Amino acid sequence: MAATVSSERDAVATPVQRALREALYAGVISLGLFVLFIGLRTDQNISNELILVQRWGLLAIVVGAVAVGRFLYVAYAVPAMERSKAEKAQAPAVVSEPGFVRQNFNKIGATLLILYPIAMVLLFGFQGSLKWVDNFGIQILIYVMLAWGLNIVVGLAGLLDLGYVAFYAVGAYAYALLGTHYGLSFWILLPAAGAMAAFWGILLGFPVLRLRGDYLAIVTLAFGEIIRLVLINWREVTNGSAGISGIPKVSFFGLVSFNVSDPNYIAKVLHIAQSGAYYKIFLYYLALALCFLTAFVTVRLRRLPVGRAWEALREDEIACRSLGINTTTTKLTAFATGAMFGGFAGSFFAARQGFVSPESFVFLESAIILAIVVLGGMGSLGGIAVAALVMIGGTEILRELDFLKAVFGPDFTPELYRMLLFGMAMVIVMLWKPRGFVGSREPTAFLKERRAVSASFTKEGHG
Repeated sequence: MAATVSSERDAVATPVQRALREALYAGVISLGLFVLFIGLRTDQNISNELILVQRWGLLAIVVGAVAVGRFLYVAYAVPAMERSKAEKAQAPAVVSEPGFVRQNFNKIGATLLILYPIAMVLLFGFQGSLKWVDNFGIQILIYVMLAWGLNIVVGLAGLLDLGYVAFYAVGAYAYALLGTHYGLSFWILLPAAGAMAAFWGILLGFPVLRLRGDYLAIVTLAFGEIIRLVLINWREVTNGSAGISGIPKVSFFGLVSFNVSDPNYIAKVLHIAQSGAYYKIFLYYLALALCFLTAFVTVRLRRLPVGRAWEALREDEIACRSLGINTTTTKLTAFATGAMFGGFAGSFFAARQGFVSPESFVFLESAIILAIVVLGGMGSLGGIAVAALVMIGGTEILRELDFLKAVFGPDFTPELYRMLLFGMAMVIVMLWKPRGFVGSREPTAFLKERRAVSASFTKEGHG
């Protein structure tokens, strides 16, 4: 009876009235959620006593923003989406040719990525470009490579993995330990780190062959925490929480070095001025090459039988088995391939930082990588790259928003609220695009006869 009255009330109410009611509900809920997190804050006074600071103005701004956003969404966005769905349902099916930008999306994106460091150097100079090339460019590319690797497990094979950061840690520590103790080159340790991460991916795959859904997520989460705890407690090998420092830099195949003290330092070889930007630009293009390698292998594997087996496993495991597909091999290859690219990213991360510690491989990293895959659209390489650009680039930009202190007071620190803004942005994107930026589940294999029959029915007006 309550549901009937509610539905009749919604039918009688105008869109503005419904929006006002929804905005009121959202404001009350946000007030209850944020009153302790934003409205009140603990601090210490001059006498080192704990005091409670009231920030009701900031709380009012946040609650007002939530209420206004909900009002605009219900009053304007929902009716517009309903009208669009009605128009699409009434309009005949028309196959439109993609525009120039959509048709050449990959080429345009690759060109912009290649020219990015050059543009930063021209705009800010060699020293001024360090922040933009390193903190933005390289950081985003690392997460793109990680998300594309996890996309094989989650997006293509449909296996929910919450411990992907473990393979990232295995690759980083493999390069750090072998590089510092044995002095091996990065070009030797890069495939070695990928192979070791793939080995651990297979070890993870065997115990979870019979698990699905939430149970699989819990086991993979536990695996990631086990790896992190091993890195902390195995002090004789990993140096515990202190981490490993002094990791050697990457050289250009031994021909050119980026250490100032070496005789083949790049500035001495090319007779140019010394600058730390050379190494960052080199690392940027190295990360870009690894991303291109990840994308190339992913696209090629999707067209092979193993890639089609992954997609069949994602859609329905029981039907996959009934077709005679070996689900054991399919799952293990998915875990191993995704873990291998995580190991590549980990070894590059260790070479870039020159220092690794267990604090860099917490569960939050796995959550961020999974969020990038979901927001970008599972199975879509382009959408995942856009999501990484928005999420990682956006959070890095928030670190630079010092002007917000003039709005919210001198005690305001953007980094404390960037995860809050990050979560709000994720909620908005999920409401706007529930299947991600590029939500496509289009299979790689088609039945041509069926497509021809469907096209003929559409042309005749029967479909």
